[in-house]
Amino acid sequence: MRLWISALVLVGASAAFAADAPAPPNADAVKAVKAVGGNVLAIAQNDPRLDVTLHLADKDVTDAVLVEVAKLSPVASLNLAKTKITDAGLAAISGMKTLEKLHLENTGIGDEGLKHLAGLEALTYLNLYGTKVTDAGLAQLSGLKNLKSVYLWQTQVTDAGMEGVRKAIPGVKVVGEVKLTPVDPPKPVEPKKEEAKKEEKKDDKKADEKKDGDKKPAEKKEGEKKDGEKKEEPKKDDAKPAEKKDAPKADEKPAEKKEEPKKDEPKKD
Repeated sequence: MRLWISALVLVGASAAFAADAPAPPNADAVKAVKAVGGNVLAIAQNDPRLDVTLHLADKDVTDAVLVEVAKLSPVASLNLAKTKITDAGLAAISGMKTLEKLHLENTGIGDEGLKHLAGLEALTYLNLYGTKVTDAGLAQLSGLKNLKSVYLWQTQVTDAGMEGVRKAIPGVKVVGEVKLTPVDPPKPVEPKKEEAKKEEKKDDKKADEKKDGDKKPAEKKEGEKKDGEKKEEPKKDDAKPAEKKDAPKADEKPAEKKEEPKKDEPKKD
């Protein structure tokens, strides 16, 4: 009895696990994708959602392949870059409610194709680089409130169109053309003119040095007084110069000296 009950519990648990586990992808659809060189893989071991890539296909990817892609579930990422899909072909994937990332760059998609994406409520990433999309087509995506990134290089979308999406979807990053301001290249300088300029600079430098030399005050000679200083006049002797005595004539005899009277010598005892 106990064994029978245990068996029922195991069967019930297995059935419940089987019910929670996602169904395996449609084998025929996977085969059709791989037939043109595409691939279908689970995102991760613990994430059974599918990543479908057709941008590296070695055969033409047309609208017929999209019909097979629509049979796969659940698809989280779809890369259709550089394929030959058309606006009408996008109608096949309009019901893929789990789709989060969609690459349409370098395709012929235009405004008519974008109206088929308006119901992809889980979409967070959309690449429209190199397509024919205009402001009118972009406005059809205003209801995708989970959209985080839109790439619009080389499209016909204007700055006003991008601003309209930013206002409709708060926080969305809209990336358009990078506008660069052209800069005129520098004009080549002729070698002769350049040499002439160098010579002129040398001459100007020499002239400046010469001017600086002329400005230096000349060294004054010894004994010269500075400007503004009065010259000292020679002091005049208060005393008159001594009168010159007449020299004695040759015939005249010098006056005889008078003998001074001899003092009385003291008497000796």
